[in-house]
Amino acid sequence: MNVLQLKKDIRKLADPKKAKHLQRFFKTGKGEYAEGDVFLGIVVPQSRILAKKYKDLDLNDLKSLIASKYHEERLIALFILINKYNTTNHKKICFHFYIKNMKYINNWDLVDLSAPNIVGKHLFTIAGSSHLFEDFSKPIGNTKTVNLNNSDKTAARASKIVSNEIARKISHKEIHPFEILEILSKSENLWERRIAVLATFWFIKNNRFEESLKISEMLLYDKHDLMRKAVGWMLREIGKRDQKILIKFLDKHCKVMPRTMLRYAIEKFPEMLRKHYLGN
Repeated sequence: MNVLQLKKDIRKLADPKKAKHLQRFFKTGKGEYAEGDVFLGIVVPQSRILAKKYKDLDLNDLKSLIASKYHEERLIALFILINKYNTTNHKKICFHFYIKNMKYINNWDLVDLSAPNIVGKHLFTIAGSSHLFEDFSKPIGNTKTVNLNNSDKTAARASKIVSNEIARKISHKEIHPFEILEILSKSENLWERRIAVLATFWFIKNNRFEESLKISEMLLYDKHDLMRKAVGWMLREIGKRDQKILIKFLDKHCKVMPRTMLRYAIEKFPEMLRKHYLGN
């Protein structure tokens, strides 16, 4: 099994008609959030099957695969990496690989299917019983919160990608591992901010909500629709597990939350409770 054979198998499954549909669905047109992304027309279940077949590819092979211009090849690389993370004793190496190659994780499905299972899981394991943000008494580096309008430059053209700086600091042991989510949440790059949010999904699944609530507060005024939906989604997941905690958050922030974020957050509420928050 090698990466060249995998690419041959991928090409056999390529479907031009599906590719056209996927490129419209994932907003790859000029000025859209995934401008320039190229699809082969392979659906996720097919990608998972190929990832399982080629699960033994080494990281050198994955490095070339994750840098592919083809969306499905990047997704398959991530599926293989998740499997490696779950089955190897060298989890830190897989985590660092993810961080160093974050610039290729540049569409919402790539983020959503990988960030909880590598970034979130790794930080959750390191955190143990400690609060992820308890040692933050000062601002982190020179990063700043940036709001990207849908009409602004696309995420692929964002001027600053902080993952390179995170990777450098990790390699030189200059960064506390728990700073990563906070730095990513302040990135100018849409996908890095989404990784910060989706990584907390692993914490939520383990009934730990502080990290996700903190990131949600930091991104409360994000102007990009994909971020508003992501934050609202994580808040909804918290509410499914502990409605009182979500209500406390909403009572504090609902009047300033973007409407899309609020609607996502309260989607599972009883009708009367939804009307209450929508009326504020």
